[in-house]
Amino acid sequence: MKEIFEKFKTYETIIIHRHSRPDGDAIGSQIGLREVLKANFPKKNVFVTGDENERFKFVGRMDDVKDEDYDGALVVVLDTADEALISDNRYKNGDFLIKIDHHLQRCSFGDIEYVDSSFESCAGMISNFIFKNDLLLTDAGAKALYTGVVTDSGRFRYDSVTSRTFEDVAKLVKFNFSISDIYKNLYIEDLKIVILRAKFTLKFRLTKNQVAYIKTTAEEIKEYDVDTFTVSRGMVNVMSGIKGVDIWVNFTEEENNTVIAEIRSSKYNINEIATKYGGGGHQLASGATLKDFEEADRMLEDLNNLVKGCEL
Repeated sequence: MKEIFEKFKTYETIIIHRHSRPDGDAIGSQIGLREVLKANFPKKNVFVTGDENERFKFVGRMDDVKDEDYDGALVVVLDTADEALISDNRYKNGDFLIKIDHHLQRCSFGDIEYVDSSFESCAGMISNFIFKNDLLLTDAGAKALYTGVVTDSGRFRYDSVTSRTFEDVAKLVKFNFSISDIYKNLYIEDLKIVILRAKFTLKFRLTKNQVAYIKTTAEEIKEYDVDTFTVSRGMVNVMSGIKGVDIWVNFTEEENNTVIAEIRSSKYNINEIATKYGGGGHQLASGATLKDFEEADRMLEDLNNLVKGCEL
């Protein structure tokens, strides 16, 4: 991080990317880092770019980044294990590329890579860097980073949470933002989503070895009148917390017939299977984009065999 900080000092334009279909950590770490850099280097041009997620617009919005902004710029990619997942392909057009990520290393890219899977979130990595180096942080930056930590830690329930997590979060909450407002934006749902969640709870099925799964077609998503993210990431955990179910997977079809697989587990390392199908993530929470439902069935069989093999 010392080497990265020197790059922050050197470049006059810094453009921050992250993965597509952003979650709370991707957006939170991205907006948080922008706020930190603007607070400490007010004369620099600092931008964030990528596709947006309606659910996380309360954290911050993307900037209007022009093609010419990349000339001689430093580009930072956050929370992204695989280069193919980066939102906005212009990340290649800068002068120097830095990768900062907390996922298990999948592929190498960038001129400098800082990867540390001991962190519960990329926002946690940024927060730790800030406090270790006594950097300035704005209220908006603290709010964004808190959002990233709380979402990727499952509200501090996952095994990746450590004393370091709480030490840094304790410093974040000293800033002027409302935790209750964050939780309202994240967890208070419209009635139609509550009804949809009930439908999905009744929709899941089990394999022979108790792997829970849901399949949703693109046509069904249109009928539900919601976006793909709401179904894929939003409904995967209707299968969590069930006795005897240690792996659950949500298969969601997009309009181009590709299928988003969101895989979760309470005890098995499902990351290896996600990686086999071109995805990645963490040991207990990973994902992949599959060609079609036939490939989804092959993944499901691999997950079923994973449970079977571990029980032998």
